[in-house]
Amino acid sequence: MQKEKKLIFKYIPTAVCLAAVLFFNGCGETNSEDTHIEASYTNEVSETPGGEALQPVNNLGTALSVPTQITKIGNLYFIVDCYNDQVIYSENLGAPLNEWYVMTSDIDKGHTVASDGQVYLVDDTERGRILVFEYDGNVFSNTQVFENVGTRPHFIVYNEADSCFYVWSSMTGEMYVFEHDPGSSQMYISRIMKLDELDGVYVRSFTIEGDSVYLVSGNSQIIEARISDFKVVDRYAVPPELAGMIQIMPVDGGYYITVSTDVNGNQDFATIIFTESLNDLPNGSYTDIYSYFVGGGTPYYMGCIDGKYYLTEHRLPGHSIWSFDIGEDHMPENVNLIY
Repeated sequence: MQKEKKLIFKYIPTAVCLAAVLFFNGCGETNSEDTHIEASYTNEVSETPGGEALQPVNNLGTALSVPTQITKIGNLYFIVDCYNDQVIYSENLGAPLNEWYVMTSDIDKGHTVASDGQVYLVDDTERGRILVFEYDGNVFSNTQVFENVGTRPHFIVYNEADSCFYVWSSMTGEMYVFEHDPGSSQMYISRIMKLDELDGVYVRSFTIEGDSVYLVSGNSQIIEARISDFKVVDRYAVPPELAGMIQIMPVDGGYYITVSTDVNGNQDFATIIFTESLNDLPNGSYTDIYSYFVGGGTPYYMGCIDGKYYLTEHRLPGHSIWSFDIGEDHMPENVNLIY
């Protein structure tokens, strides 16, 4: 049985996440606004009516359908199984998929999960929601739901430097910043930052590096902004064949970048590249490395787990998740198919 109560969060300034809600158009500052965010508290009970502890839900599937992310939080591996509308988890990477457990199946085309070790945030992309979970060591409970978080929230990162979760609305150019107070697990949205020039432009992810956030090309340029206030500090031109980028991952000596389409939306241009500098992209100074992963599909999000790199992929039957190392020549090596 669940109990629900509705709370309305108004804009709350915090010392941790600095300033007020600021909106930027990339050239100048516009007026800030108070933000009204509605969150449902679900307060799920981790026991059955008979007093017995709930048990983890087994994943019944034997195949992934467009996985978007693989990550590890604590001792658990998580896969966001986008087109199966679920997030699954296991202590054992490589275990048969029907031996994994379901964290949630109450999502529509979710893309990412992130955690600070206390709370877990999942994007419910097509419903415009962010779900908050807590883990009691046995099962995950959905404790909060945030509605109307932009349009198609698509990417979540927990930033240890300021103890904030950054949530990207992929179609509105808005970054929602979530946090919770010390000693509390109740999340709230402390600020929203916006680049007006990206309103209506599909931008699939962002990368936090130091004090900067890099927004992948959605309008034929990579935008570098300050993480604190979203003020643009640099722009990097992108050639038409790389315009539909998915993710930038800093690696030793440069960057790996996954690409979904060209500027016209043609997936035949899907690939992975390595470049030593983002400034080198317009003159073609990059290396196509997709052949190391067979190629022919659409590579998606990448990440590093315990010193090894991972890649999710779709549009290629039988190839969903890869592991790999990066050699001294910056090229992938020890490439293995996991699922």
